[in-house]
Amino acid sequence: MEKKLVKIGIAAEMLGTTPGTLRKWEKTGELLPHRKTAGGTRYYEVSELLSLNTSDAPTICYARVSSHDQKEDLKRQQTMLESYCSAKGWRTETIKDLGSGMNYKKRGINKLLEMILRKQMKRLVITHKDRLLRFGSELVFSLCELQGIEIVIIHKGEQPSFEEEL
Repeated sequence: MEKKLVKIGIAAEMLGTTPGTLRKWEKTGELLPHRKTAGGTRYYEVSELLSLNTSDAPTICYARVSSHDQKEDLKRQQTMLESYCSAKGWRTETIKDLGSGMNYKKRGINKLLEMILRKQMKRLVITHKDRLLRFGSELVFSLCELQGIEIVIIHKGEQPSFEEEL
C-alpha cells in the first residue's frame, strides 16, 4: 500500500506549527521529512505525523516588548527563553510580539491563544508575568490550566523596571 505524503504546509498545519518550525526540526534532527526533492520540496508521511502525540508538542516561548525602541530587549528575552528551555531539553517554538500589553489585537498573542485552545503546545514559558498581557494574564493562565498546558514564569518574584512594564 502506498504511503500518503503531504507537503510541508499541510504537515505544519496537522502539527499545529509553522513550516519554518518544521525546517528547524529538520536541521536539528527532531523531525525529518520522508522525502525531499531536488528543488527542496519536503514531503511528510501522514501516518508518521498522526502518530506524534501531544507529548511531542512544542514548548512555546512568548516574548513581548512595547515599542520599537526595545527591540534589543526582545532579543534578550528570546535568548533567555530559548536558553532556559534548551537547558531543560525542551523543543521550542518562539512567538514574539511588539506592542502594548493592553493591546489584545497583536498577531502573536492571537496565535498563542489559538494554540492554547487547540492544545497545540505542551507548555508556555515567559520571562515575567506581565510579558504576556498587562491585564488579563490570569485568564490566559486559566485557559492553559483547563487544557493541561504547563506555565513556566522564569522570573516570578522579580519586579520588572518601569520601562519594561510599559
